[in-house]
Amino acid sequence: MATGTNIRTYFEGTWHRGDVPIMRAADHGSWLGTTVFDGARYFEGLAPDLMAHCERVNRSAEALMITPTITARDMHDIVWEGLKTYPADAAVYVRPMYWALEGDFLGIVPKPDATGFAICLEEIPMAPAGSSTTITTTRYHRPILADNVVNAKAGCLYPNNARMLAEARAKGFGNALVADAMGNVAESATANVFMVRDGEVFTPIPNGTFLAGITRARHIANLKAEGVTVHETVLGFDDFRTADEVFLSGNLMKVTPVKAFDEVQYQPGPMTRRVRDLYWDWARSAK
Repeated sequence: MATGTNIRTYFEGTWHRGDVPIMRAADHGSWLGTTVFDGARYFEGLAPDLMAHCERVNRSAEALMITPTITARDMHDIVWEGLKTYPADAAVYVRPMYWALEGDFLGIVPKPDATGFAICLEEIPMAPAGSSTTITTTRYHRPILADNVVNAKAGCLYPNNARMLAEARAKGFGNALVADAMGNVAESATANVFMVRDGEVFTPIPNGTFLAGITRARHIANLKAEGVTVHETVLGFDDFRTADEVFLSGNLMKVTPVKAFDEVQYQPGPMTRRVRDLYWDWARSAK
């Protein structure tokens, strides 16, 4: 089932209209979960940080022992070829992906140079300015590198995210604030997280349990360029309960204000609006 509409699929060297089949039942990725992807965004005729997303999907493939077959530069150019079929005012989610085709050693280890590749473009609207979410705690936590491939944007990680999100929604909240194995806040179930206190910005320090996102890094750079103090540090749940503002940072929606963490309420904050404005200003100037 597709998430968006007006889908284009790049597969086996050409662009196709629609959500075309790309995997077979015996593909390693189908039955053993060796899939990786990345997500970039196209809006207002722009595709901010597209190259960084193309580079990351290749690193993700290597983390799962999948051989990347497309250079980041070629991938970037192929994506733009597909995006040119959309109007400039379309909001498109850009998803390059790899999966292993065959396995060695009882079929478990991905076989080198046996790789599937596709790109999916879907029209998915950007979140309207002013939209927000709520967060709660979850019994599930982020794994560590010894447990799973947390150094990749891998499909096999998402069932854990899904049960976090399902638990939060069953409690009446929009998302979950998730701890690492030590009990410190790592991120939300779907995106990186920031908090604001006394005019300064705080975000969990990357500790190998979650992907420190490309959009997260862009927000940090934009804020520092404006003279805002940003701390990457160890944060607990109580830090978020006493914060002035909280917002999520992810590529799909860029900035999502949080209006409540369990019983704690937050007012729409000036720093969250500033982060959003800075991102759009940067994206337009980087064209």
